[in-house]
Amino acid sequence: MVGIVTEVGSKVTKFKVGDKAGIGCMTDACLDCDACSSNDENYCLKFGMCGTYGSIKRPDGHYGGNLATQTFGGYSGSHSVHEHFVIKVPDEIPMEKAGPLLCAGITMYDPLKHWGATAGNKTVGIIGIGGLGTMGIKLAKAMGNRVVAISTSSGKEAMAKEKGADGFVVSKDPESMKT
Repeated sequence: MVGIVTEVGSKVTKFKVGDKAGIGCMTDACLDCDACSSNDENYCLKFGMCGTYGSIKRPDGHYGGNLATQTFGGYSGSHSVHEHFVIKVPDEIPMEKAGPLLCAGITMYDPLKHWGATAGNKTVGIIGIGGLGTMGIKLAKAMGNRVVAISTSSGKEAMAKEKGADGFVVSKDPESMKT
């Protein structure tokens, strides 16, 4: 979800009115429990997973309860979120291109980070060359890795290489798999 900051609270330090900002798949956590302190807010022990879509706002203003209003993500007219869960969108990135980075981008970035690909110099295989796969190719390549795209069809080879893949494998072709 991407938009323009229209209001900030007195304790907000990262944003000002008029900034382009984005919210990923999470909107709230206690930011104090063991999980939150370990940067695993998605496992928040106090509030649980508080998502951009389908989470319930509790009477105390936090999400994760069973009363009051529900989150509607990009269908919301506005959203109030702790600055911890908001990222600043650089002026040079159009908002229509920033949105996919908050969904497909993080979906692909997280495993690349987990497996050490952010440091580059690895061979990374990306299985499935659709929306997520092409994002994965671009991210892994930008991190300085050799990227091999893997698809069930040779029809995705040109696109995969255009996005940055160094190699291409058709998983249903035994000869291609040997290479």
